[in-house]
Amino acid sequence: MKYAGLMLAATGLVAAVTVADASSVSEPGQTIGIAVATPLPDGVYFIDTFNYGRRSTRPAETDLGLNIPVLVWATPARILDGHFGLVVAMPNVWVSSPGSRTQGGLTDFFISGIVAWDLGGGVGASYLLAAYLPSGTNLDAETTTINQRFAVGYTADGYNLTANLSYGTIVGPTTKNGAIYPDFLNLDLTATKRFGKWELGPVAFGSTDLPTRFPTYRSQGQIAVGGLVGYDFGPFTVQAYLTRDVIERNYGGRDTRGWLRIVAPLNFGDPNPSTPPASLRARY
Repeated sequence: MKYAGLMLAATGLVAAVTVADASSVSEPGQTIGIAVATPLPDGVYFIDTFNYGRRSTRPAETDLGLNIPVLVWATPARILDGHFGLVVAMPNVWVSSPGSRTQGGLTDFFISGIVAWDLGGGVGASYLLAAYLPSGTNLDAETTTINQRFAVGYTADGYNLTANLSYGTIVGPTTKNGAIYPDFLNLDLTATKRFGKWELGPVAFGSTDLPTRFPTYRSQGQIAVGGLVGYDFGPFTVQAYLTRDVIERNYGGRDTRGWLRIVAPLNFGDPNPSTPPASLRARY
């Protein structure tokens, strides 16, 4: 997907748990490594992305772990010649921040539809429309968010060159329990190349809050860079990448984060898809 596309929640979870300002509901960097712009063959896919990192806040560091299990159904339906898919996820988060006890549990439920187009020559584009729904815990953004994602990519000759822009709009309460929920923009970038069963290359992501009606709100943003390595085991693919903030605004410190992903096709509805990839796993 990543899937033909997507993901979930929460650099802002740290802020939400500590009853302060909150940031992107979509976790920046979560779609790195997946060719989200490229149509998948019809079928069902399981993707699990785990990440854990530490932000160098003072006087004590803030730790955040997030596991995002995702089911993707690449349906036989076509919309304007684009492949239509459905994506759902229910992430789990663990947060340890200065002055508070460690907390963990479910966070925002994610449900979406995506349309991906094969434009020829290895070029693809996709549009995803999603909603984040509150889980009822104090670990998520306690509001409803509409998320739109626009991706373009190139996946021929073993390359995965993909840009995925995420635009989040708060449609529920913009403030609750002392936390402020801003609209946001995230951009995930992947530039990897396959060498046999191996995949290597640089990655990056950026995020920024959009203006709010609260004059005292401290807008947050970051730019992080890193590298990805992946291996195709046959029945499933594994990816790992490491990212580090090079710029941060109002987070209180820079974040270093490790990511691990497993991608496993569960079945295929059409053994001869209308737009077959040169290699299914070249998209992961």
